[in-house]
Amino acid sequence: MSERVVPGIGDPRAAAERRGTIAQRLRASLVALLSWLACLLPEVLAVRLADAAGEIWYRVAPARAATGRRNLQRVVSYLAERDRGGERVRAAAADPAELERLLRAAFRHAARYYFEVARTPTFGPSTIRDRLLIETPDVVERAFAGRTPVIFVALHFGAIELPALLLAERTGIQATVPMETIADPELQRYFVRSRGRVGLHIVGLKEARRELLAGLRRGESVGLVADRDLTGGGLPVSLFGAPAPLPAGPALLAIETGAPLYVAAVRRDGIGRYRGRLVEVPVATDGTRRERLTRTVAALASAFESMVADAPEQWWSIFFPIWPDLAEPAAAPSDHAA
Repeated sequence: MSERVVPGIGDPRAAAERRGTIAQRLRASLVALLSWLACLLPEVLAVRLADAAGEIWYRVAPARAATGRRNLQRVVSYLAERDRGGERVRAAAADPAELERLLRAAFRHAARYYFEVARTPTFGPSTIRDRLLIETPDVVERAFAGRTPVIFVALHFGAIELPALLLAERTGIQATVPMETIADPELQRYFVRSRGRVGLHIVGLKEARRELLAGLRRGESVGLVADRDLTGGGLPVSLFGAPAPLPAGPALLAIETGAPLYVAAVRRDGIGRYRGRLVEVPVATDGTRRERLTRTVAALASAFESMVADAPEQWWSIFFPIWPDLAEPAAAPSDHAA
């Protein structure tokens, strides 16, 4: 997660080396203390607290709820028209009350994400072994079987820390992952440190392409979160039936390096249980560079749709502008999630 991005500050690790104000240090210390307490809590209690926080969040953030409602309506309507997503999705597409229940669940899952970040120090190889059911074992084995580096693309969906943990556990190396640089250097330090514990080597958005290319050329797999256009340079492709700009970075890396491209997602399946899927994305090989990029980004969008269809309420990108025709800048949430 992150706050306001600071213009001109591109390297989050460098930003984390700066010292903040006394107030910022106190806030970071409070966050670290809350993280320590969250790690001590029984998991069931932590989840219950997160759910309660999500319910409160739903009630006190009407602008965020309005954005989420519009986006979620588009998602469930698209899925229901194609008989995808199950009974709950079809009910939400047809009944505003059911849509609102799904929206409230989305707030609860978003709150659970923050609790999971706080409990990151408790994650380890046993989390993958004992708690994660991989639904596509053949695809996972294929992705990790060779010596070829792989590009993994994730969404702001479900338990976003676990795909990185799986990558680190299977390869034994840190995954290079871009992250927004935030205004508070003390919180930046906290997030760089905590995400490093689950196998993430954090780089800034400004130097992401260079760092990711370097990692691939060293034979290291890399990871990106690419279901939202954070820089304004995304390619418009169809996403849930309407044009949405999506980052071209993963497609560009795959085209330039020949590395296989996969979309990874882990969703919650009860308390302390997770289900994960990995989908290989075809990389376009003919046509102009722009045509190859557009077709590959469109294939990524299709893979995103398949992941979200499993649990639309766990896709917390719905709380931010996705589609230009639905965006209302004055009502959009002011904070960011990474």
